[in-house]
Amino acid sequence: MNAEAQRKLIFTPDEANLRLPLVRAIVKDIVALYESLHDRQERIAEIKHLPGSTTRDEDSVYSEELLQAEIDIENDKEQLKAYEDELSELGVELEDPAQGVVNFPALREGKEIYLCWKLGEEEVGYWHSFDEGFSERRSLLEESIDNDDRNDMLM
Repeated sequence: MNAEAQRKLIFTPDEANLRLPLVRAIVKDIVALYESLHDRQERIAEIKHLPGSTTRDEDSVYSEELLQAEIDIENDKEQLKAYEDELSELGVELEDPAQGVVNFPALREGKEIYLCWKLGEEEVGYWHSFDEGFSERRSLLEESIDNDDRNDMLM
């Protein structure tokens, strides 16, 4: 990784909103895949509790379905990681794959914060500090973001 790629991106609200079309597409895929993975993992747990599913040999009625489901889940976990890596390459951090919440690193009064966006929102309109999460986010309309120092931070 070169020095430019190692540099942590710092976003203004306008810059975050410019990236939003691509981020929105990736996050939409993440949420759909995450939900599908969760549903299939629950199905596997149900199958494993059914009579006749305690063995994994050819005699088990469920062994083939379980094996294929587990292979599919591993493949989809890899795809989920690839989506997260795509976001990371854009300088965006995935906070919650179930809800589609992402964070854009930013500065406020010289301190690092996150601009926060959730799938379904029109634009990046919220922020929270690094030690807070989605539930503590505040509107950008209530506070201003410091744009002057946004490119000063490194990883």
